[in-house]
Amino acid sequence: MHNLKKILTTLSLAVFLSVSLPNMALANANGTESGDDVSIILDLVILRPTGLLASVAGLVIFVGSLPISLPTLSVGKAFNALVATPVKYTFSRELGAEQ
Repeated sequence: MHNLKKILTTLSLAVFLSVSLPNMALANANGTESGDDVSIILDLVILRPTGLLASVAGLVIFVGSLPISLPTLSVGKAFNALVATPVKYTFSRELGAEQ
């Protein structure tokens, strides 16, 4: 029970950070160098690891959703939403770039 509580707390914190921190990374819209440095640091330290966690969690949820998505022929949509989008966000974006 304690392990489940720890996992739920960690996932809640990751979701909270992934929702609140992109706005901070994009706060400097005028393109000065110091803002770019801050965006790169936030991206590297917080957003990329959170994206990696989202990719792994999405893969686990996708595999769990296969019994539902196979009969409804929505495997492709589920894969794109749960796996492909977080993987693209984590590994394909330029460091510090907007989405």
